[in-house]
Amino acid sequence: MSPADGPDPLDPAEFRPTHVAPTDGLATWARPDFSEPSARLDPLLPLLAVDVRGDWTRVVCSNGWTAWVDGRLLVSLPHSPPGTTQPLAPSADPRPLLRRLEQALAHYREQVEDVTEGTIDLETFRQLTHGLRLGLVLDGDAAWLLDLDQSRWVYCDGLQLRTYAPVEPPESGARPAAAAGGPPTRVPGDA
Repeated sequence: MSPADGPDPLDPAEFRPTHVAPTDGLATWARPDFSEPSARLDPLLPLLAVDVRGDWTRVVCSNGWTAWVDGRLLVSLPHSPPGTTQPLAPSADPRPLLRRLEQALAHYREQVEDVTEGTIDLETFRQLTHGLRLGLVLDGDAAWLLDLDQSRWVYCDGLQLRTYAPVEPPESGARPAAAAGGPPTRVPGDA
């Protein structure tokens, strides 16, 4: 890799892990098959995923050693949004975003009920749900929510929102969201 291509992710000085081995360690193989088992990785060892073939993932350790593993067992590491070097900062009250997500989900559910009951056809369903986007992951007290007004995913601990990752990479110049490509997202209840 030439310097013009940017940092080499396999260079130990540039190593930025994407995953860790599970808490009980991880078996490895020389190839993406079970014929040549290799060393077992230590629990929570930082790894960089560099290739995927089905359920197999080739990983690189910080010392440059590489092996194939069952990629389904890797534990993903969260990363700060691109271009940020500061810790994640608190944001707004989560309730307005949760209300908008509830409205979008209720609108989608109504359209699913209508198309399932035959009161609208599939083409009408597609038209009524076109541009509708919703993102929500709940895991106990933790929630990751898609905030389309701010073009970001946020983490919610129940009290406040923290930016987790942007929807789009940063651009050199600011431009309106509608000009960023694709139709604007429509959330029921928006004027």
